[in-house]
Amino acid sequence: MSMKELKSDGFTGFRPIKTLETNRVPNRQGLFAILRPADFTPKFLTKSTAGVFKKKDPSLSVAELSERWVDSAQILYLGKAGPGSQGNRGLRIQLKEIIDFGAGKPPGHWDSRLLWQLGGVGKLMIAWKELPAQELNAALSEYQARFIEEHGQLPYANLVQSRR
Repeated sequence: MSMKELKSDGFTGFRPIKTLETNRVPNRQGLFAILRPADFTPKFLTKSTAGVFKKKDPSLSVAELSERWVDSAQILYLGKAGPGSQGNRGLRIQLKEIIDFGAGKPPGHWDSRLLWQLGGVGKLMIAWKELPAQELNAALSEYQARFIEEHGQLPYANLVQSRR
């Protein structure tokens, strides 16, 4: 699965993390992907820049990170942003929280933590696709299944496979 395929599937954005203006991200629910540009070579950091979650260090060993890396893949993470229990969440809030997590703030989630052990993470791109809440789980599961079919494993920073 490539950036070109995501664009043809209706993903938009494709902004580098370091220049993403989260107030320009839609506030509706949807899927998002974090991708590496063509010239990105992984440099694994020994210590994550991510915030601590429930007193746990988000860092993995460089050997573990290296083992998870999929050299042939552009996509590093696939995620979803639902409406939340109050109906006031969506892509904008979810992506802001992920970026804040990478900046060392305590997270409300543990996913995406492997992204923050990459040197040059600000060059990674974020793309999104708005979808109705009732379609999110099935759509994320389908994208992950396509990735696994092509690469034999989940994207680098996805630790858990989505269920339908």
